[in-house]
Amino acid sequence: MASNTSPSLAAALAAGAVVLDGGMSNQLESAGHDLSDELWSARLLAERPEAVAEAHLAYFLAGADVAITASYQATFEGFARRGHGREEAARLLRLSVELAREAAGQAGEAGVERPLWVAASVGPYGAMLADGSEYRGRYGLSGIELERFHRPRIEVLAAAAPDVLALETVPDADEGTALLRAIRGLGVPAWLSYTVDGRRTRAGQPLEDAFAPAADADEVIAVGVNCCAPEDVAPAVEIAARVTGKPVVVYPNSGEAWDAEARAWTGRTRFGAEQVEAWRESGARLIGGCCRVGPDAIASIRATLRPGA
Repeated sequence: MASNTSPSLAAALAAGAVVLDGGMSNQLESAGHDLSDELWSARLLAERPEAVAEAHLAYFLAGADVAITASYQATFEGFARRGHGREEAARLLRLSVELAREAAGQAGEAGVERPLWVAASVGPYGAMLADGSEYRGRYGLSGIELERFHRPRIEVLAAAAPDVLALETVPDADEGTALLRAIRGLGVPAWLSYTVDGRRTRAGQPLEDAFAPAADADEVIAVGVNCCAPEDVAPAVEIAARVTGKPVVVYPNSGEAWDAEARAWTGRTRFGAEQVEAWRESGARLIGGCCRVGPDAIASIRATLRPGA
């Protein structure tokens, strides 16, 4: 039966590889949902919550051990622009965790007996802006301002009792440091994952500098990269493992490119399960996919990492 209490995700990562899910947006779009909205998949928390649970279930059944909630673009500010007050926004943030838990329970009823975990997504400040700036960083805000932006929704998500907070798609080392401050004292472990261009963050800082603050953060159980090209993963895994000594999380895109102005993906897929073993050998322990990586790819990752399990 699916479990969210034993073992902890940190213990599982210490023991071996764990399979992460794939892209929420592409799974929802494949089911026929229109996500051409500033709130992206978070809009369905209010309008079609059952669709979010179904997307999580598809990944659990495909072989994922960890589901990332649909809260990446769920912010008080973003919901306010759609007419949702603060209390309703907080409810929707909590709901994102509850839906993933619901899907884990459904997976257990369908015969999945392995432990399953829920990661509450905390997207970067740029995700709230919905203008593609999460792929650039450098918002013109101080670290204190970024911490003040992130802390209230992180508090709500943490109170919903996820297994881990996914501080993800972070483009800027300064924002990464602000996020590490924002999770202090909440009692929930976290992973920190940058979106990168080669060996640098999207904002241009060396990954050695970006990962370094996580080395001494007790809350952080893994560091790594996501929402990047597959070919950028291997160098980042080596740097993250060397700088922090912690398990590495990786979940790249399919390799296609996002056109923020046209809000569309272009190019070809370059993601393949054959790359997964090399990432694991370099130190990756939590491995999945991000945008445009679906259940079939997650099933292939599981077959590579956990054959027969």
